[in-house]
Amino acid sequence: MAEKKSASQRFMGFTGKLRLIFGPAQKSGVDHPMTAENKELLKRREAEASQWETVKRADGSTYIVPKKP
Repeated sequence: MAEKKSASQRFMGFTGKLRLIFGPAQKSGVDHPMTAENKELLKRREAEASQWETVKRADGSTYIVPKKP
């Protein structure tokens, strides 16, 4: 006897069939050139991130601390 599928399994099967017809979901636009504003924002974020370093504890958890000069 076949097992009854859960609602989430039925939904995923249905959406999979829709993707066959309509194609995949819309992807983010990463294939276009960056604007000057986005380039500047990226530079600021990279500068902020470079001030910190990630430290890993023995239990596997991580935290960030200021970088030592």
